[in-house]
Amino acid sequence: MNVLFVAGFAVISSTPGHDVRLFVDTLGLPLRPPTSVPTAEYRYSERIDGTKHFGVWPLSEAAYACFGTEQWPATHPIPQATIEFEVDDVESAAAELHEHGYGLVHEVRTEPWGQVIARFQSADGLLLGACSTPHLADT
Repeated sequence: MNVLFVAGFAVISSTPGHDVRLFVDTLGLPLRPPTSVPTAEYRYSERIDGTKHFGVWPLSEAAYACFGTEQWPATHPIPQATIEFEVDDVESAAAELHEHGYGLVHEVRTEPWGQVIARFQSADGLLLGACSTPHLADT
């Protein structure tokens, strides 16, 4: 697997309003909702030095993105964060993860914003992604 860079990191929160207050009001980070969904609880920035993408992701939205339901399933540890690794070939990365015994949370798919991603979890529940995020490649 050829990891090119860390495409994104997000805190996964069961209390996103509380965590947004911490990261925006207390730490002063310039987090905002997606332009396409201004009422979303998800907040992020691609303008924080040292990161390509940093966010606060509500657990219900992470569950929906991974499993199509707003409840995180009891069969998987509840994640507190996600890290997405930009790779040169998502299909090959997913196959390699599978060969090494890592079950995917979901197969390779394209998200509405154009990111191609396969997600999996570490033994402790960290949600990880092998992805291709075209708009981050040049930043």
